[in-house]
Amino acid sequence: MHEVTALTLAELRERSSEKWREYPADVLPLFVAETDFPLAPPVAAALQRAIDTGDTGYIASRSPLAETYAAFAKRRFDWDVDAGRIRSTADVSMGIVEILRRVVQPGERVIVTPPVYPPFYDLVEEAGAEVERVPLRDTGTTWKLDLDGIRTAFEDGARAMLLCNPHNPTGTVHDRSSLEALAELAAEFDAIVVSDEIHAPLAQPGAGFTPFLSVGAAAQRVGYAVVSASKAFNLAGLKCALMVAAHEDSAAVLRGLPVEVVWRTGQFGLLAAVAAFSEESDAWLDGLLHTLDRNRVLLEDLLVRHLPEARYRIPDAGYLAWIDVSALGLGDTPARRILKEAKVALNDGSAFGAEGEGYVRLNFGTSPEIITEAVERIASLTRR
Repeated sequence: MHEVTALTLAELRERSSEKWREYPADVLPLFVAETDFPLAPPVAAALQRAIDTGDTGYIASRSPLAETYAAFAKRRFDWDVDAGRIRSTADVSMGIVEILRRVVQPGERVIVTPPVYPPFYDLVEEAGAEVERVPLRDTGTTWKLDLDGIRTAFEDGARAMLLCNPHNPTGTVHDRSSLEALAELAAEFDAIVVSDEIHAPLAQPGAGFTPFLSVGAAAQRVGYAVVSASKAFNLAGLKCALMVAAHEDSAAVLRGLPVEVVWRTGQFGLLAAVAAFSEESDAWLDGLLHTLDRNRVLLEDLLVRHLPEARYRIPDAGYLAWIDVSALGLGDTPARRILKEAKVALNDGSAFGAEGEGYVRLNFGTSPEIITEAVERIASLTRR
């Protein structure tokens, strides 16, 4: 299979995005969720056409975006999506907030499942709600939704849940039976589930990704999904995400959003997303998945060789590694010491919730050479 090859370090340092401007040039940046690959050719061509024709105005009220995503969902996930029940906005975070504002009242509680993407806590608060923490269950081999804990939270009055599927930072693809049970729980308590599925296109073929809204009538009734091409195709700066409903009541909520919510979609983001979700980009995405598969296994091999006390489970999806480094003696904030002394920028696990203490998150969406050097630099700290 064709692989997607990362740019060289010299080429990457020409970029001006957060990943390559936050730290000095002697730091290997493996923190923020940007990848180091060239754009998919259909995406680059679409953006170049827009530049050549000056197509930089407002987004159109009619575009092929919803239909193109629906076709992508059918091809990739065997998920039947009604394009008429899709609305766009600037990014997944904005979509989450706008939906939560309309399905929960100020002061009501929204469940999150730490360790989880740190902005989730802020997004719930931005929507005027309060965070209810129900941590994932660590089974010893994987992470699972704590359905008993979620039931207790709903019984105690939580009105909604913010699901992360695939889960960030663990890379877990939640199985169909767990999602079905979650949907039934939410329906029983008349609660809402908002599913962040931004990493879904990056689920490895053997992981069997299941969209929340695809698991049955209960999920369709209680659920919303928020999706984007931004993580798989590295388009975060172009600003385009999709809010998806699968029931007429939730579709009516999306239709009732202020027009400005949709108009916040970036024109370049929309054009790039149409190209990314088109069948023309499937081969590139398959190649990317192959590259990431190789990288996630390489990382395991490197850790076994250089940092055998670290604990890492190969993720089902994405390019983010969740690594327990608590046995390495790097202190309470290991990422801080790794940055200062090894010149490798990672995310500190504590930012994802108390359950992340002793962990770091490492972005392996880069070249084998950079991954190798990063692990070797970190290993040097343990030999002092």
